[in-house]
Amino acid sequence: MRWPRPARGVEKMNQAKRTEIFERLRAANPSPTTELEYASTFQLLIAVLLSAQATDRSVNLATRKFFPEHGTPQGLLALGEERLSDYIKTIGLYKTKAKNVIKTCHILMEQHGGQVPEDREALEALPGVGRKTANVVLNTAFGHPTIAVDTHIFRVANRTRIAPGKNVVEVERKLEKVIPKPFLLDAHHWLILHGRYVCVARTPKCPQCGIEDLCEYKEKTR
Repeated sequence: MRWPRPARGVEKMNQAKRTEIFERLRAANPSPTTELEYASTFQLLIAVLLSAQATDRSVNLATRKFFPEHGTPQGLLALGEERLSDYIKTIGLYKTKAKNVIKTCHILMEQHGGQVPEDREALEALPGVGRKTANVVLNTAFGHPTIAVDTHIFRVANRTRIAPGKNVVEVERKLEKVIPKPFLLDAHHWLILHGRYVCVARTPKCPQCGIEDLCEYKEKTR
């Protein structure tokens, strides 16, 4: 299908294009999920908390060393902040993250019976857990149709014009509004993976992109 050019002053990306984009992303990856490794909702929470300003790969390398034996709130409390810091010292901001993880474990034990709450307000009340981390947990662990806008999603949403915005909250709100409902649950993962491996920051891999003909980015690579 040939897509008509939009009239001047009109938002470029229309719903027909958005639907086609997500249909293609789904066809290429029918069951997307996070690349963080975890065996429980609690481990997912800790992994996402650790992943702030760090790569999933670096987090996985670290958590493989202590999740098997200490991957519960009780286990990490027994491990303690100092020993946890030793395990995660290859991750950025590791001292602050270790402190937040231990504090989070205390709160989970004291206020939530050791369970991760399925509630945004309760999640965001945990040390080191912001809106993005809460969205990842709500989406991946509990099946909520939330969008956790990181640098990859922010870039893809603006570059393609799927949902342009000046900040992550604006992009999140737009994505939740314009993504067709059948794709909303998995959209978070598709957009992250697309930004991580195809629509990369410096030189996007447009010739390898499955949605290149639908994208409104003017400076496409050839």
